[in-house]
Amino acid sequence: MKKLRIGFLSTAGIGKKNWKAIFNSGNCVVSAVASRGIEKSHKFIDECQREFAFAEKPVAFGSYEELLASEIVDAIYIPLPTALRKEFVIRAAENRKHVLCEKPCAPSAAELDEMISACRKNGVQFMDGVMFMHSPRMGKIRETLDDDQNVGALRRISSSFSFYPNEDFFQNNIRANGALEPAGCLGDLGWYSIRFALWTLNWQLPKSVTAKILAQSEALPNRPSAPIDFSAELIFDGGVSFGFYSSFLAGHQNWVHVSGHKGWLLVPDFVRPFNGYEPAFEVNQKIITLASGVKCPRNTDPGILGHATSQDTFMWRNFANQLASGKLNDDWPMWSAKTQIVLDACFKAGHSGEVVEL
Repeated sequence: MKKLRIGFLSTAGIGKKNWKAIFNSGNCVVSAVASRGIEKSHKFIDECQREFAFAEKPVAFGSYEELLASEIVDAIYIPLPTALRKEFVIRAAENRKHVLCEKPCAPSAAELDEMISACRKNGVQFMDGVMFMHSPRMGKIRETLDDDQNVGALRRISSSFSFYPNEDFFQNNIRANGALEPAGCLGDLGWYSIRFALWTLNWQLPKSVTAKILAQSEALPNRPSAPIDFSAELIFDGGVSFGFYSSFLAGHQNWVHVSGHKGWLLVPDFVRPFNGYEPAFEVNQKIITLASGVKCPRNTDPGILGHATSQDTFMWRNFANQLASGKLNDDWPMWSAKTQIVLDACFKAGHSGEVVEL
């Protein structure tokens, strides 16, 4: 079987995680890596190949333009800062390359619409890099929610995703830089909470949004501030509410809780499972575990990513399988577009202090 050839547009650290997932996917390979300097591309490839070596060593490019035009690349992985993604997604589409784009996908829903439209016009697939959407656990959660005997009619969704980095993060990490990542913790972390809530509600958009920027990074010369502590409250038709908290100032947590008139469902690790081999969730005090049938290696973090049945590997496998089918998946860009619309509303409400109606 011909494997999908992936080109990495940048040597961002998250690429190493995706390199491993691609290696274990079985149906795609990394064929090229581009940076603004060929030395960085060579170094990145050598580091990744030492641990997970593709039979054919990926080609190093010293410019993004070379990779976008390359005939050895079928799809582009884009982990560039959010503020830079629009240009390269559109250029990838114009070069007939499929796109897997990190999140948040764009600074605004209007820009994302341009990106998705360019992909659609050129007949290429667009998908964002939200790994948990490809976990088998999601199918079991949907089955559980759809069974009226478990949770019943939904009333409330609550979620928190946070971590507390070292102090250097607030000075040097791009996620504290409002020029490159304008939504800060809302974009980096809140995107996931918003995505899970919209998925739970079958992609229904909220009626109204209120939000609060609780703290921002320090504004520095040539670097505007970005939210680093954020909360929001969303109201949907039928009286369903959704509240979430995203922060770089609180200890690590990534949970979601769904309440209904008959019971509740809790996913204590919805973004990245504590145990990637046996992801679980809880319904009315009953734990439901999905065993992969793969034994966790000894002396290895059971939540480690990149193995054959982990959600990030499924993401790349699903991406390649979709393209092999010869048909585009219209749901994937819709997921991104609706998540971005809600994120924009939260960002606007946080800055204005007013209710934003959708």
